[in-house]
Amino acid sequence: MIDIKTAPADFRFPTTNQTRHCFTRYIEFHKCLAAKGEESGECEKYASYYRSLCPIEWVERWNEQRENGNFPGPL
Repeated sequence: MIDIKTAPADFRFPTTNQTRHCFTRYIEFHKCLAAKGEESGECEKYASYYRSLCPIEWVERWNEQRENGNFPGPL
């Protein structure tokens, strides 16, 4: 079972619109996986952050884009 918690406040995202916060946490998670490997548990905090902030439809679309090699963000 995945334990979903709200991401902590982040001074980079001071407004109530959390779209950029969501996108940034998703990218941080995948950068962490690339740097530390999928076996490392250190990246799980980023996963719980983006899962609590991002609509599942966005995550599914981004995952598909990453698989197809046309993700718009810096990974």
